[in-house]
Amino acid sequence: MEQQKNRTNVIAVITMFFMFAMISFVTNMAAPFGNIWKNQYEWSGMLGNMMNFLAYLIMGIPAGKLMQRIGYKRTALWALGVGFTGIVVQYLSSLVGATTATFSAGGQPVMLNFIIYLLGAFICGFSVCMLNTVVNPMLNTLGGGGNRGNQLIQTGGTLNSLTGTLTPLLVGALIGTVTDRTAMRDVSPLLFIAMGVFALAFLVICFVKIPEPNLGRVKATVKDRYSAWSFRHLVLGVVAIFFYVGIEVGIPAELNFYLTDDPLCGAAIGGAVAAVYWLLMMVGRAVSASISGKVSTRTQLSVVSIVAIVLVVVAIVMPSSVRISMPGYSVADGFAMFQVPISALFLVLCGLCTSLMWGGIFNLSVEGLGKYTEQASGIFMMMVVGGGVMPLIQNALAKSAGYMGSYWLVAAMLAYILFYALAGSKNVNRDIPVE
Repeated sequence: MEQQKNRTNVIAVITMFFMFAMISFVTNMAAPFGNIWKNQYEWSGMLGNMMNFLAYLIMGIPAGKLMQRIGYKRTALWALGVGFTGIVVQYLSSLVGATTATFSAGGQPVMLNFIIYLLGAFICGFSVCMLNTVVNPMLNTLGGGGNRGNQLIQTGGTLNSLTGTLTPLLVGALIGTVTDRTAMRDVSPLLFIAMGVFALAFLVICFVKIPEPNLGRVKATVKDRYSAWSFRHLVLGVVAIFFYVGIEVGIPAELNFYLTDDPLCGAAIGGAVAAVYWLLMMVGRAVSASISGKVSTRTQLSVVSIVAIVLVVVAIVMPSSVRISMPGYSVADGFAMFQVPISALFLVLCGLCTSLMWGGIFNLSVEGLGKYTEQASGIFMMMVVGGGVMPLIQNALAKSAGYMGSYWLVAAMLAYILFYALAGSKNVNRDIPVE
C-alpha cells in the first residue's frame, strides 16, 4: 500500500514539474512578442505582457475556489483547455490583415490584429493562473511543506526556467532583425509548438492519478471567523510576490528592449542575452533544490535579495560605453559572441538570485496555514498581476529616465523582498486553528 502511494506521488510530482515548465513557456512569449508590436505602436511594448498578467488579478481567487470545489486534476484540465484556446487566438492575429479594421487609442489607429493578439494573451493569462494555482500548493503538499516542500518547488522551477530560456531565444531567432515588415506570422512556428504542448499535456493528465488531499473534506456549517488574510506573514508575502513577479519579468524584458534598440545589437541578440537570464534562473533553482534540505528558505531568500540589489545598482551606474562579449544570435553569423553593454552582464546575473525567490516567498507565506493553503494559493495567483503592472511602470520610467534609470524601481522592490525575508515572513498568528 505504501509503495503504491509513493509511486502515485512520484507520478504526480513529475506531472506538476511538466506543468511548471509549461507556465514559463507560455508566459515568456508575451515580452519578446512586444518587439513585434512596439515597432508598429511605440506604446505597446509591454501591453501584451500586461494583458497576460491582468488575467491573474481577475482569476486568482476564483481559481483557488475552483480548485477547492473540483480538485487539482480537473482544474488543471480546464486550464489546459483554456490555454490551447488562447494560443489559437494569438495565431489568428497573424492571419487577420492589419487593414481589416482599425480602432482609436489616443488618436492613434489600432489595427484589429493587435486587438485579437491582446485577447489571446489575456486568455493565456487565465490558463497559466489556473496552472500556477494547482502546481505550487500541490508540490508543497507532496513535499510535506517546510524545506522539503520548497525543494520540490525549486526543482519544478528549474524546468520552468529551462523553457523560460528557450522562449525568448526562439522568438529572437524567428524575428531576426526588427523591420517594418516584422509581424506575428514570423513566430507562427512557436505558436504551433505551444498548441501541441497544450494538447499533449491535456491527454497525459487525463490518465494520471493526482492526489486530492482536501477534495471532499467536510466543510463546517458555521462560518469561519478566520481566513488566509488573518495571517500577517501571508499578507506581507502577497505584497512580496507582487513585487517579485514584476522583478522577474521586468529585468529581462527591459533588457531585451534596451539591446534591441542598441545599434550594435538588435532583437535576435537581445532575445539571446535575455535567454541567458532565464538560463541562470534554471541554474540557481537547481542549486537551491540541492541545498534546500539543509539550508533554510529564509536564509536563502535573504542572501539572494542582498546580492541582487548589489548587481542591479552596479548595472545602473556602469557607463553604457563599457562593453563585454556575451553569447547572441544573428541571421548572418548564427550563434556567436557579441559586444553588449556591460550592464547586461550584471542584469542577467540577477537570474541566479531571482531563481530562488518565487519558491521561497510562497513557501514562507503558506507555512502554518493548514486548511487555508488553497485559499492562500488563489490570493497569490491574483497578485501575480504584478508581473504586468510593475514592468509596465518600469517601461514608462524608461522613456523618461532611460533604460538603466528604470532599474531603480527594481532595486526598491528587491529591498522590500529583503525585508520580508528578514522580518515579514515570521508567523505571528500561531494561535489561529488551522486543522
